[in-house]
Amino acid sequence: MSYAAPAGTDDGSMPADPDDPLGPGSMLHPLAHQTRWGLVASRAIVLEAAHPQIGAALMTNSTFVAHPWRRLRNTVLSAQRMFDPDERVRQREAARLNRLHARITGTDAEGRPFNAADPEARAWVVATLFESTVTMCRLSGESLDGPALDRLYSEFLAFLALMDPGGGELPPTLREFWRYYEFMIEERLENTEAVHVILDRLFAQVPAPPLLRDRPALWAAGRAVAGPVATAITVASLPEPLRARLGLPELPGARMLIHTTYLSTRLATQLLPEAWTRLDTVMDMLDPTYSPRPGSDALTELRRGAAKAGALLRLLTPTPRTAATGDSTLRSASRFFSEVLDQTGNGHLDWPDLAAMAREIATRLDLATEDEDRLFTAFADWWRELQKELDTDGDGRITGHEYAAATAAMTSSALIRVADVLFDVTDADDDQVIDAREYRVLFRTAFNRDPGDGDERLTRAEFVRRFLNFMAGRRHSDAYDRLFAQS
Repeated sequence: MSYAAPAGTDDGSMPADPDDPLGPGSMLHPLAHQTRWGLVASRAIVLEAAHPQIGAALMTNSTFVAHPWRRLRNTVLSAQRMFDPDERVRQREAARLNRLHARITGTDAEGRPFNAADPEARAWVVATLFESTVTMCRLSGESLDGPALDRLYSEFLAFLALMDPGGGELPPTLREFWRYYEFMIEERLENTEAVHVILDRLFAQVPAPPLLRDRPALWAAGRAVAGPVATAITVASLPEPLRARLGLPELPGARMLIHTTYLSTRLATQLLPEAWTRLDTVMDMLDPTYSPRPGSDALTELRRGAAKAGALLRLLTPTPRTAATGDSTLRSASRFFSEVLDQTGNGHLDWPDLAAMAREIATRLDLATEDEDRLFTAFADWWRELQKELDTDGDGRITGHEYAAATAAMTSSALIRVADVLFDVTDADDDQVIDAREYRVLFRTAFNRDPGDGDERLTRAEFVRRFLNFMAGRRHSDAYDRLFAQS
């Protein structure tokens, strides 16, 4: 079968700068800032996960299951950088992503090597985003004619060229793209474990966003309805040959559901104030760790409304039990292991977990190459030390029991080096003190509030001491939880 591009009318807009296909005048720039872009992202990640290299990388290195909201926040932040009006910001973000992807390597369950920087895999990621964008427009009744599709495809080619100056592996023309897409769907994609983890586990078991984290019963009730609906919408929107290979039946009424959903999100974008339908606005509301934008009146009203809703929820739902006085800074070793150390959610500690911590810090601070390399080297040294000291059975990974049994008495010189590097990259003005502004950059929270004890000035010794206490599981820290533990 062939995948024909939908026909229709052009949107009539022209790029503000024909020589800058990713700038503010592009078709992609407003689309990537709209909340409905989430429909594109959720569908695209399933298509990406069916690629054997990408699926293996997701299963072994990604935090998307254990920390989905944090992963979404980082994706939004990265997309904003990639479509920034300043080309230098785009180039810097592309280089950062390339460095991080180059570090994600390994072998899958069948012994096949994978590399997140593989040109074919990277091209397929861009291809899924383009085709899912076209699908979003088609399902929401927003037609694109030939010139509009050509323009949109050229922007995605520019996006790939930013990541891979060699041009990547996407066909140069739209006509050739549809043949390429058909080949990938029917010949290259597989029934990977990652696809079923996304559909069966992520949508059904996604943890509460930070806004609702202290109301687990309320979130569980909403998720019981929204999870199956999200799965049904995503599955029904996939190409039929892929659904058949994955063994995913289309539920009765799913077609009507996806058209209603896509059309509703388009109408919301057209009818509601722009500030209400921006993706980063939604992230501001759902995730208190998301960095706030300067608020418009509409955004201010949304936040005020969220605060009132939160107060109402506190009146209508029971308050969870808290630790006894004097125990608020303590947490069990098993809970610390699962919430902080096991970043990938696979039940044990290995290098991908520590690499995920390093990636989170590098993303938060937008580190330059030299600082990023120092940070990853420090975490790698710590991993080698952990293997030597705690991997008692030599299987290349550390269980929660192994970590808890030894960490209380462990003095880690490598972990001290991690703390030293973290201090250096946070101390932007190099005055050997982390002030409140620098503290907020690392432990960013919404509504311009300081995270925890961020008003004080921390010397290197005090910063290192607090970091070591937290990473040893001996002391709770809201600030470090925001960086490493929250989903």
